Amino acid sequence: MTLSEWDSALDASYPAQPSQVPAIRRAVAEIARERGATQHTIVQITLAVSEAATNAVLHAYREQPARGEGEVRVVVRAKDESCLDIRVRDRGVGPLPRPDSPGLGLGFGLMAHDADAFEIRAVPDGGTEVALRFEL
Repeated sequence: MTLSEWDSALDASYPAQPSQVPAIRRAVAEIARERGATQHTIVQITLAVSEAATNAVLHAYREQPARGEGEVRVVVRAKDESCLDIRVRDRGVGPLPRPDSPGLGLGFGLMAHDADAFEIRAVPDGGTEVALRFEL
């Protein structure tokens, strides 16, 4: 698939704050609904997107003096009613081990399980991008 076959459905930045995770989840779920995703697929999408956004909020900016100073960028592209490509990006420190992690460490596994394609990569200009693809 070439990039020209994809419609841009969302390109938004949110403050890296826990209170923003539900807003991110709702925005992406609404796009999935509009594109005809089943309720089961919407649940998978919202779980994976919540995990990706939560990781960015809790882990990416942990070295900054005041929590919540960073941002989480969410880009959603759609191919007709057949596929959603979701990117969750931060400009933080990357997926480094964290012995004091407040979570169980299951987020990447959940995302990989629920998505039809999953990739995590370092962003060349700093940060991390989680790429998720869902067949609708």
